[in-house]
Amino acid sequence: MQILLISGISGSGKSVALNVIEDAGFYCVDNLPPSLLIELLSTLQAEGVNNVAIAIDSRSIQQLQSMPANIQKLRAAGHELKVLFLTASSETLIARFSETRRSHPLSHHLQQQQFTCQPLSLTECIAKERELLEPLQFLGHVIDTSYLSANTLRNWIKDEIGVEQAPLILMFESFAFKVGVPLDIDFVFDVRILPNPHYDHALRPLTGRDQAVIDFLEAQPMAQDLYTDIRRFIEKWLPSFKHDNRSYLTIGIGCTGGQHRSVYMVEKLAKHFQQTEKVLIRHRQTH
Repeated sequence: MQILLISGISGSGKSVALNVIEDAGFYCVDNLPPSLLIELLSTLQAEGVNNVAIAIDSRSIQQLQSMPANIQKLRAAGHELKVLFLTASSETLIARFSETRRSHPLSHHLQQQQFTCQPLSLTECIAKERELLEPLQFLGHVIDTSYLSANTLRNWIKDEIGVEQAPLILMFESFAFKVGVPLDIDFVFDVRILPNPHYDHALRPLTGRDQAVIDFLEAQPMAQDLYTDIRRFIEKWLPSFKHDNRSYLTIGIGCTGGQHRSVYMVEKLAKHFQQTEKVLIRHRQTH
């Protein structure tokens, strides 16, 4: 079994790391009490789960001392186990907590343990957390996220676990402006400026996938110019969206009724990009 143990200082990016690992196909568990670690892994192994990621943090104060022994036991049993420990400077952590306006997750636990009604300061919580997690810090690879963007951290985590970037799915979606712009669209292109096949009685009952409508629009120089402009825009910016770790990029093409011009343009663009990209096609107003 491949096991990833993720720990570190609160605010250093454990949630970002866990999300990346989950997207890579790992069975993920957040904030597991260390006393349940061996039992959980035995259960998952019996169920045929091969890749597991578990986040353990300082809230399990009383049980953290058992972690080094548990890690040694799992490695001795033949499991492939890696520990990732995320940290950051105190100044960075204070800034991040200030931005989110959240309290430190350890503050309530420490307050209860010390039997005091006085809240602990953020600086005190960070210092105590470093002390509690120090034994785990030296059991694995330490990543300092002080000056890392979330996107850079995602890429570093992927490198750590040997996961390649999943291919971006490029979705082309036609729709009718008279119904409204769908909420899932990243870019909207308006093709209502093109001649409308709707006004040709022979073409009205057809869609942009029918050859007669295709021939009508192919004969319009404006349609070809607009297609070229949209295609070049996507080709120029698509690499940037891939670099940004996007899973989907949805291109919306709208016309009045979502039946002729937008459908034609979606089909034409999709046919071009299918040569190099993973493409999905959706038509909202046709079946």
